[in-house]
Amino acid sequence: MKLLRQIWDELVGMFVDDGALAAQTVILVAGVTLAALLGLPALWAAAVLIPGCLVILGASVMRAKKR
Repeated sequence: MKLLRQIWDELVGMFVDDGALAAQTVILVAGVTLAALLGLPALWAAAVLIPGCLVILGASVMRAKKR
């Protein structure tokens, strides 16, 4: 059972190294998707999504730099 837990932790760690980065990205994508479904033009959605991802990435790098 302990081996299965270690394998699971390694698999999750490969895809979700920084939990805050993953959570913020999912929230951003969900928010932009919801806005697009409610009538936000696709160009505006892209204009929000791209800088939003860059801000989230920058914040993650700054957090990692402090550690």
